[in-house]
Amino acid sequence: MSVLEAIIMGILQGLTEFLPVSSSGHLELANVLFGIEGESNLQFTMAVHFATVLSTITVFWKPIGELLRGVFRFRMNDETRYVLNIIVSMIPIGLVGLFFKDEIENLFTGNLRLVGSMLLLTACLLFFADRAKPRTGKITTGRAFVIGIAQACAALPGLSRSGATISTGLLLGVQRSEVSKFSFLMVLIPIIGMNFLELLDMPAAGSSIGTWQLVGGFVAAYVTGTLACRWMIGIVNRGKLKWFALYCALVGLVSIITFFC
Repeated sequence: MSVLEAIIMGILQGLTEFLPVSSSGHLELANVLFGIEGESNLQFTMAVHFATVLSTITVFWKPIGELLRGVFRFRMNDETRYVLNIIVSMIPIGLVGLFFKDEIENLFTGNLRLVGSMLLLTACLLFFADRAKPRTGKITTGRAFVIGIAQACAALPGLSRSGATISTGLLLGVQRSEVSKFSFLMVLIPIIGMNFLELLDMPAAGSSIGTWQLVGGFVAAYVTGTLACRWMIGIVNRGKLKWFALYCALVGLVSIITFFC
């Protein structure tokens, strides 16, 4: 992987982690395009994922601070309930990671038919969510768990995590501003946990990815991730998901056609 390819991959990760177009699907397509082997870029994947975690913290630093202050009052309040709902939403993806980690990883083999099919499913979710009437519902424990199931399903390459969780929340009647905030905050701990586990499993021999590639990918992912996160919040609030549904449908169809050609 060259520095330019690393920057392109970082931009893809930063944009697609927050925009509802599937970061895993686009990175799989990029791996096929650049001929990058999944096992050889583990450190790079960790770097760009950590960059998007920092992007989320940058955008939501004030709400995160309020949540932490509320939790450390050590009594039941709105902040503590919100954090408990985040924990509930993590249960499905935790179970998937615990029992199906190897099966999920085996799907990341550049299978354009699978990626294309999941992008089409993402398009359908976005289309129906875009047509849902705006409501003022809050995040409850039950809704948090269902949104968590959507996040677990998005472990499949091509199924957008933000698209699945935001669409599910909107279809459940959650207020638009609430569901976008919850969607981005609920993924922080799973990504940090995943990176920690990957770090423990990392071979002692190191990585074939150079320092400048890691730096370039990290910076590109952080900058574009911060911009994309802010942009996505406005998109959800304005109810403009249909254009992403169209994009996912087109990329999905191209992926499937390419697979059979």
